[in-house]
Amino acid sequence: MSGHSKWATTKHKKAIVDAKRSASFTKLANIVTIAARKGGDPGTNFSLRLAIEKAKAASMPKENIERAIKRGTGEGGGAAIEEIIYEGYGPGGAAILIECLTDNKLRTVGNIRSTFNKFGGALAKAGSVAYLFEKVGQLIINSADSELTQKQIEEIILESGADDYELDDGLYIVYTSVNSFVSVAKHLEEAGVKIDSSNIIWEPKAKTAVADDKQSSLEKLLEVLENDDDINQVFTNAE
Repeated sequence: MSGHSKWATTKHKKAIVDAKRSASFTKLANIVTIAARKGGDPGTNFSLRLAIEKAKAASMPKENIERAIKRGTGEGGGAAIEEIIYEGYGPGGAAILIECLTDNKLRTVGNIRSTFNKFGGALAKAGSVAYLFEKVGQLIINSADSELTQKQIEEIILESGADDYELDDGLYIVYTSVNSFVSVAKHLEEAGVKIDSSNIIWEPKAKTAVADDKQSSLEKLLEVLENDDDINQVFTNAE
């Protein structure tokens, strides 16, 4: 399903690192809040359980997590968190899709527009690049963290109902439909496979080559966007 690229490999490794290091509590709280909208019990809300585990891995205080859950279920105060997608083009013409969780839309779009301008990109109208991507589930397994053999991991993945998988520098990237995301994740966990990162992502349908002299600016643009507290995930079709 997914071809290899420098940016894809970097993102896969970054997802593992992010799950194990201190991250922005604001960003993590927003993820927990959104997940809690489907129910505040992590025992029955799998997405919430994954969000809580990610927050705990980053040493987010228990009271912060509980406050974020209450905010999502409507028990807590504070401004509502909006899920918004922005689209644009990076230097070299690569399409970029930005998934945001924010309590201030004007602040978020202002920061995104400024970042695009700084690095030679351009914010685009809704629908300009979204058609170039497909929404899928993605689960990342670090083989180095597993006591299972490569053959055992691959057999479990094949039995899980996943659509596809690839092995990228020791990382298994498992792809699912959005509807089967939770069932596949549960199957992997129950079979003893440790999931290091799990998300619903926008996978590019085809890759776009970017000229060498634009690569550095594109990577800096993507990095700055990724580090914005209002931005949950960033996707590109850059090769």
